[in-house]
Amino acid sequence: MTKASDKQRYLGLDLSLSPGIATIEVRNRRAYLIAAESIATSTADNDAIRSSVVESFIAQHVYAHRPFNLVLREDFTAGRNKRATQTIFSAWSAADRALHTYGLTVFDTKPPLSPTSVKKLVTGNGRAEKDEVAAAVRRFLRLGDDYPFKAGYDDSDACAVILAYLIREGLIDT
Repeated sequence: MTKASDKQRYLGLDLSLSPGIATIEVRNRRAYLIAAESIATSTADNDAIRSSVVESFIAQHVYAHRPFNLVLREDFTAGRNKRATQTIFSAWSAADRALHTYGLTVFDTKPPLSPTSVKKLVTGNGRAEKDEVAAAVRRFLRLGDDYPFKAGYDDSDACAVILAYLIREGLIDT
């Protein structure tokens, strides 16, 4: 068991075929952004190419910001349709391949971090829009209002996954 004052590093994933990824470090019960980024793959490419890009993108981030104490991802149960479900699970598989290269696995949170619970924990509203989530992430991480998350906010969503876990588990002061 680690003490609350120990430095802990978390990797957060917001997975799709245009994923977001973030690294947050907790020191003395405060969360600090180490890195957050996202990549948009092209729908002109087939799923195999897009999946390969996702795997490479995640592997590069892990390589640059390791080691991690815990890897977290937003839970997924069902897409809007069959195609949406296929693309999400393709991204999950790509992420798992990249993580396994470094001996990492995603921590299976109980209960899972559903999109609604992430939004509720971070913003207070389970139906918050992406810009509201980004604003809450900026507040928690003490970033300026002008901190530039990428269009689509997948990088801020990855931060929100980590922050939701930290808030729910009482690991940071809010």
